[in-house]
Amino acid sequence: MRLPLTFRTYRTLVSILEPAVLGLLYWRQRKGREDKTRLGERQGHPSRQRPKGHVIWVHGASIGETLSLLPVVERMTQRGLAVLVTSGTKTSAGLIARRLPPGAVHQFVPLDVPRYIRRFLDHWQPDLALIAESEIWPNTIMALSERDIPLVMVNGRMSDRSYQRWQKMPGIIKSLLERFALCLTQSAEDAERLARLGAPRVVVTGNIKFDAAPPPADPRVVAQLSGLIAGRPVWLAASTHQGEESAIIAVHRALAKRHPHLLTIIAPRHPHRGPEVAALAGQAGLQAGRRSQGMHPDRATDVYVIDTIGEMGLFYRLSPIVLMGGTLVPVGGHNPIEPAKLGAAILHGPHVHAAVEIYEALDRSRGALMVKDSNSLARAVSEMLGNAALTRDMARAAGDAVQALGGAVDRTMQSVEPFIVQAKLGARR
Repeated sequence: MRLPLTFRTYRTLVSILEPAVLGLLYWRQRKGREDKTRLGERQGHPSRQRPKGHVIWVHGASIGETLSLLPVVERMTQRGLAVLVTSGTKTSAGLIARRLPPGAVHQFVPLDVPRYIRRFLDHWQPDLALIAESEIWPNTIMALSERDIPLVMVNGRMSDRSYQRWQKMPGIIKSLLERFALCLTQSAEDAERLARLGAPRVVVTGNIKFDAAPPPADPRVVAQLSGLIAGRPVWLAASTHQGEESAIIAVHRALAKRHPHLLTIIAPRHPHRGPEVAALAGQAGLQAGRRSQGMHPDRATDVYVIDTIGEMGLFYRLSPIVLMGGTLVPVGGHNPIEPAKLGAAILHGPHVHAAVEIYEALDRSRGALMVKDSNSLARAVSEMLGNAALTRDMARAAGDAVQALGGAVDRTMQSVEPFIVQAKLGARR
């Protein structure tokens, strides 16, 4: 398949600008966004030996996408296949490494530089590549196509915003999507958009995030912290972004007299913002404790900041009410499935365009409630803290709604089965 002029130009420009790309990588490392000890992986240098036999490459951009792929990774390893899992963020790497099954290894995905991609593929030689959601990197896609390595989009989605943007570049997106052997989508709407943009083979399999196991937690730590906060009204704001924490702190101040000993737990989406969030609480006259400093929430703690990685399973189990972050500001909303599976009632703001299907299902079931601003958030939290039966009913409805939407992993595995067979036979399409 001949490369369009646009792609050839892009490939040439990225190659010429490689020193600048490398400079950006080192700048990110200085800012704490890259792992200093594993920078070579971002340039395609492997830090692990390639497993013998057939290797399936599975990629998720960040924490949510990578964790959602774990059930697929587990199914692959149970079939006796070696799985290379890649992600692009430091946080996702630390978390995923602890949860990978035997037979799977993690590496950082190389940047979309031809030389880096070439080096990466020369070492790992995958028989099949599965890329989650909407990761579209031209040089990577073209390199896989040139090596005749089947590429499958898994849990694919195409937001309205991305669709509108790609419609302005129809030739480019069509040429990219034509190189996917198969696109498996979360919804019929995603499938329709991808097909209109030029994807030749599209199948609706559903959202595999509904099938992911809830995050684990050490029962001893759960018991310890449960004892520390026993008798206190508790709520959690998870995966928050700048602009949301100030509203959450304002809610705490508004409710503190009505709900004595109220404990507000805030888990910023990016843990490095922990000091910033704690400072906001301090400026509001509240006592804040940070998890990363080894602090525990005592009776004097008003706001407990979770600025650590891999502990959301613990705090979802401790809080009966969870506000999902990225919804009070126009980020698009983070995945509410995990707290729903762990028995929490869900609150969210109006900005849920990144996960519309999930939030609509939760809202319909009355397992979740939308709030518009800090005032409506305060009213909702107050009512739920004062009405345990309402909160339990919401939590039960949320869990049932998530359970009813499962099955996407089975459908995904059925769809990729022909490619697995080809890989085992050593015959690539």
